[in-house]
Amino acid sequence: MKFSAISKALLIGCGLFAPSFAFSATSLNVEKLAHDPYWLKLGHYIPSTFTGYKGTVDSEEFYLSAQGASSPQQELQATIDVLYSEDATLAEQKRCEYPARYSWLQSKLGKQAELNCPELETWREVLDPEGMTLVFPTAFMNNPSSMFGHTLLRIDAKDQTRHKELVAFAINFAAEPETQDNAALYAIKGLVGSYPGRFTVMPYYRKVREYNDIESRDIWEYKLKLNEKEVERILLHLWEMQRAKFDYYFLDENCSYQLLALLELARDDLQLIDQFPLHAIPSDTVEVLNSAQLLERPAYRESFGTRLLHQANEIDPELFEAAIQAKQGKFPTSEQYSEQERAAILEFAYEWLNFELYDVGLERDPTAKRLTELLYQRSRIKVDSPFSEVPTPEVSPEKGHASARTGLSYQYSDQLGVMMTFEGRIAYHDLLDSQQGFIPGAKISFLDTQLSVDEQGTSRFDRFYLIDAMALAPSNRVFDSLAWNARIGFDRMPNDGKLESRWFGQGGYGKAWGDAQSLHFYGLLSGEVSGGELTDYDATLGGGIEAGVVYQLAENHRIGIQGQYLALLDSDADQNAKASANWHWQLDRNMALRSEVSYLHWGHEELSGKLTAYIYF
Repeated sequence: MKFSAISKALLIGCGLFAPSFAFSATSLNVEKLAHDPYWLKLGHYIPSTFTGYKGTVDSEEFYLSAQGASSPQQELQATIDVLYSEDATLAEQKRCEYPARYSWLQSKLGKQAELNCPELETWREVLDPEGMTLVFPTAFMNNPSSMFGHTLLRIDAKDQTRHKELVAFAINFAAEPETQDNAALYAIKGLVGSYPGRFTVMPYYRKVREYNDIESRDIWEYKLKLNEKEVERILLHLWEMQRAKFDYYFLDENCSYQLLALLELARDDLQLIDQFPLHAIPSDTVEVLNSAQLLERPAYRESFGTRLLHQANEIDPELFEAAIQAKQGKFPTSEQYSEQERAAILEFAYEWLNFELYDVGLERDPTAKRLTELLYQRSRIKVDSPFSEVPTPEVSPEKGHASARTGLSYQYSDQLGVMMTFEGRIAYHDLLDSQQGFIPGAKISFLDTQLSVDEQGTSRFDRFYLIDAMALAPSNRVFDSLAWNARIGFDRMPNDGKLESRWFGQGGYGKAWGDAQSLHFYGLLSGEVSGGELTDYDATLGGGIEAGVVYQLAENHRIGIQGQYLALLDSDADQNAKASANWHWQLDRNMALRSEVSYLHWGHEELSGKLTAYIYF
């Protein structure tokens, strides 16, 4: 005789099954199971130097024991006590709050977990899960939290097709600022973990609209090699994460790190986050999943901006001007243009106006009417699109160079003679690094450090850049982009016959032109404040220009020339001038050689040359 779900619930409510539950739980070896790798993943525990383990969840309500954040064993005991409580109502409630924990414990008892959780069942029916896809929107340089790109998961339903993907659901982990902070403060708080981070589930089309349309970021979609049971294990734990809040750190405990921690729940033996003890960059985490053979061939979803630029490069100049008129409601006539030409004008005008709706923030209602009219006019022309499909980039993000870098250099300075220098950065990419898999014309370096040792064995701390970022999107006939840079850190400049130290902050705005993948040049108006030994510990202001050119000489060779001239105020020196010429040779994906000749001028001049071997990891 089989009991119905209602009958079972009534019997449990009367306490008739509780003793057998409690009795079976006593056979669990708590001390041994507390060190089981899967239990440690369920509790988000990582090794701690002083206490053995620490939980990365920062909300107290996630842990059932008062010491649960630091003691996997006490948390496991508290979990068993409530999930197998003689109070059947309490046990049923907690099983519905922690279905992944309960399912795991039941498997250790050799049993199948049976859950009577209406809300959970409704949630699973809405999701209708069969598979998962890792989604990687590329970097967006105008938002500090997205300079490295982003990752999220799409839940693929059983009846899903390519045309239905946008109505699927997505799992996102992101910082949730509780105050309105400016970009600089946002970046600083994100570095020190001042924002809470949470998992959310939302319609996928909302994220596509945010990334693809509003921020004009290309999206790469990687189908994960997970079966339906493995997806179920992930989602059961995601349900538990409703009570979880984390301190969000841009460099390590970020979106990519937490999604990897979630994906580890798919299999007992899957270990992903232990490869990121210091930092987790989205492109690196995609590579980790690829190395674990969890990714299928990616699909590419180009952004509004990418598609618009592609069409702008294909359209005839005369038709380009006609498209400007069409955006304003002056449509091409059959007397002026052929059907093929009118189709090109109307399609391009539609894409351009649609892009401006998000990018410029045009008024929605009148713009929507013009877009509808453009679509109507195009529908009356029965010819195929005159534009080709946007080509998929040859190199996807996980195949680009690794984000961390270390270098060993031989350097000669006319001030200090021969030196060996050691340098390294935690992240992520500069203008001379190989552009394959990265956004052309963008630079962001965190914690870029250099040490040197001269012939006498004297060591010196030469450079420490907390952040060195540039966004040099070229302006063209479609995009009127603003280029900018920002640097904060420590370096040395020539003064009184030696290199003296300073702390500084510098920023600039301007324009870039050309092709970021070929010949690319820029000019910025720049301002700077310096202090320290170099300025006699006074604040010294400087202002002037910064300019440069970068040329992709061949597939693995890039040449760069940069220079700046800043006039100094309230200083014995009259200028902060710098110039450098570089040649970068990418030997393979994660090895490169770079030569540099540089000139510095503060109180005195210094000329130096350097040859560096880089390893990316």
